[in-house]
Amino acid sequence: MSSTSEKEIAIAAMKIASQKADGLAKFEELYDEIPNLIQLTSDDLAPSQTRNGEPMWHQIVRNIQSHHQAEGNAINEGWLDHVPNTGYRITTAGRRKI
Repeated sequence: MSSTSEKEIAIAAMKIASQKADGLAKFEELYDEIPNLIQLTSDDLAPSQTRNGEPMWHQIVRNIQSHHQAEGNAINEGWLDHVPNTGYRITTAGRRKI
């Protein structure tokens, strides 16, 4: 079984952020709410090799920022803004996308 794609995780983050009054989804909120929107795979739930005690899908959430220069990335596409040490804020373009 494979991992959930970064794009799927980003779209879930956009949906969560769109429900917040200020459009900001904090990392802890994403970790709490994404499993309600996505059927996470066993690979997603496997422990991270680099972050002790953390499931792999948490790393995918953070990879949205790490891969911000990649084509198709939600930040690169202008759908999310990274708020350092906090989470992601949905943009007007992101609201139109979802």
